[in-house]
Amino acid sequence: MTDEKINRINELYNKAKKEGLTEEEKTEQQALRKQFIADFRNNLRGQLDNISIKEADGSITNLGEKHGIKEGH
Repeated sequence: MTDEKINRINELYNKAKKEGLTEEEKTEQQALRKQFIADFRNNLRGQLDNISIKEADGSITNLGEKHGIKEGH
């Protein structure tokens, strides 16, 4: 998500608190929030997929591969 879109989310939030939003602005705000959450989840999933754990027996388990999420590794 671009800084421009994040700034727009903040603008709409502040406007909603001060004076309220039109129906168009409410729809835009909802769409931007959904996109922000989806992007956040994808970034978090990407980070979690790259975590490896060293097991007690010394082997290394990649969590992304273990849970069938990571492809190509």
